[in-house]
Amino acid sequence: MTFKLPDGNDVDALKNVSIDLRKGELLSILGPSGCGKSTLLNIVAGFLTPTDGQVMLNGHQVTGPGAERGMVFQQGALFEWMNVRKNIGFGPAMQGMAETQIRPRVDALLETVGLNGFANKAVYELSGGMQQRVALARCLANDPDVILMDEPLGALDALTREKMQSLILKLWKETGKTIILITHSVEEALLLGERLLVMAPRPGHIHREYQLPFADMAVDTDLRNIKKHPDFNQRREEILSMIWEMEEDIMGMKA
Repeated sequence: MTFKLPDGNDVDALKNVSIDLRKGELLSILGPSGCGKSTLLNIVAGFLTPTDGQVMLNGHQVTGPGAERGMVFQQGALFEWMNVRKNIGFGPAMQGMAETQIRPRVDALLETVGLNGFANKAVYELSGGMQQRVALARCLANDPDVILMDEPLGALDALTREKMQSLILKLWKETGKTIILITHSVEEALLLGERLLVMAPRPGHIHREYQLPFADMAVDTDLRNIKKHPDFNQRREEILSMIWEMEEDIMGMKA
């Protein structure tokens, strides 16, 4: 992906990035600021058209946004003038689904994300974590093949973030959805990624790839116990050092 600057120069945001994603896989993507993580996700979402190359899903080329790809943003991006039920049911309603079909789907999703009793609440009455639960449910209501998450937990406090990480793992296992998650947190990338890609900048490219056991382990285990695992700590320190070195290089601090 190359961007044109106002001064006429070009910036290569991504170069030679190639990913094969398995159905039902949970992929986390990590890297320093400016390495092209969000650009890559926006290309997969169909919000951006790559300068070169293509995105293929189920044998068809992605040429724009589509219902088979659902997006969860850092901020919930919810409709403030709608209550929780209307927010979750918005997608199916736009697709022409009857209210008699939408209502049971929304009720099931409210239970799935732990929001029973909140269907008629206004968005502004909910905490940040609860709003992100609504955003997840709204995404799932469209039954997408792929769920794209751009720093979905970045604005949450530590305790709420941990609860939401557990919820994402639960939803992944229960629904079998394919998930791509962008994060700045090394711990989160390790916890939630069956496969983890570490990206590097100038231009953005895949620097390292890891196959990890922690997402499967964390489905039935307290996340805090996973974080104490010696292999988890070893990977965390390895990746932290890798990204710290990239950051120093970006800022011109390396000797």
